[in-house]
Amino acid sequence: MSHDRGEPLLRRPQPSTLFCAFLTLLNDRLSESIVFPLLPFLLASFTGDARTLGLLAGCYALAQFLFTPLIGALSDRFGRKPVITACVTGSVLGLGLFAFTVSLDWPAGSLWPLPLLFTARLIDGVSGGTAATAGAVLADISPPQQRARAFGLIGVAFGFGFILGPALGGVLAEIDISLPLLVAVSVAILNLVLVVKVLPETLPPAARLALPRKRDLSPLVQLQRVFGNPRVRRLCAAFFLFFLAFGGFTAVLVLYFKQAFGWGPGLSATAFLVVGVVATLVQGALIGPLVQRFGEGRLTLVGLGLVISGCLLVPLATPANAQPLVFIAVGILAAGTGLVTPCLRSLVSRRLDGSGQGAALGSLQGLQSLGSFIGPPLAGVAYELLGQKSPFWLGTALLVGVALLVAKQLPAEPGGI
Repeated sequence: MSHDRGEPLLRRPQPSTLFCAFLTLLNDRLSESIVFPLLPFLLASFTGDARTLGLLAGCYALAQFLFTPLIGALSDRFGRKPVITACVTGSVLGLGLFAFTVSLDWPAGSLWPLPLLFTARLIDGVSGGTAATAGAVLADISPPQQRARAFGLIGVAFGFGFILGPALGGVLAEIDISLPLLVAVSVAILNLVLVVKVLPETLPPAARLALPRKRDLSPLVQLQRVFGNPRVRRLCAAFFLFFLAFGGFTAVLVLYFKQAFGWGPGLSATAFLVVGVVATLVQGALIGPLVQRFGEGRLTLVGLGLVISGCLLVPLATPANAQPLVFIAVGILAAGTGLVTPCLRSLVSRRLDGSGQGAALGSLQGLQSLGSFIGPPLAGVAYELLGQKSPFWLGTALLVGVALLVAKQLPAEPGGI
């Protein structure tokens, strides 16, 4: 029987399929959230250089920026299961190589560890298309009227990952610094086994698409298109600059905690746990009612004000008051980011007609990855050359610029603010 591309392959979403998609999304977030707060401690035997830390944090986003469009196209051409299998295999290899490298007792002055760590992060980044493909699985198995509910799994998995990762990482790192990595690898292996053994193919051959031209897969070409649209150009620039600033100062955040306050992995991971809880609360429960009452424009500016406030509070903390002030600051940062990201996406969406939605909104993910790649190395250079607090001052300046871009664009639409 032929399959209409508008209908889901499975009339009723199977619990096993939903669980595989959920675990894939959780693994995607968990592998990042369990490692990121511990990076300066994991790298302590190899380097304490903020520039190296920034490059290592940014290379993951660069790989995602370059390869995510290709992974999406491959899943449309060859089906979801082989692409998810390849991506999760890459996650196992990337995390496994990272864990192997940091757990070995390398001789002093060895040249191997850093290239291996960069290779591991690049492998993990290249295979980071799991989230998009798992989302496509949810779309395949859900009728249109139930698709929003199915997509709710994405938010639940991401929120759970952002909470569970730092919580596990902080506790396990107190036992052994490499133990959180072994747990992340174990989750990735479990994910791979379930994908291979349980996940069905949800995209039938009749619904598959030919591969686009190579030029159409270039993320730079996609960005040229979105910036060529005058209705969203300024908002897209604001979106990019926001993630450049945010990715920059968050990349050096844990290193700053370690060097300025003497924090260990437990306290640093707890700060990210606060971020996960607040961000999940804002995006999971508050964003809908707030948008209905205040609108995306006002909330974007309020969110930027919160992020700026949090960014300013962190460098004002001293060793004596660091714990309460930093936890307040990162909570404010998380609340602000939870408002800015969805509201700014929505503002872009509202300025487009139906035919321009897919390309432009897809390009926002590319802008986010590009900003998250450029920001960390720049912050690392500033940290080393201009002082430990400079990434926060520079991030604040960029965020003020973002607010000006957004505020200038909004009055063009009646009721935009």
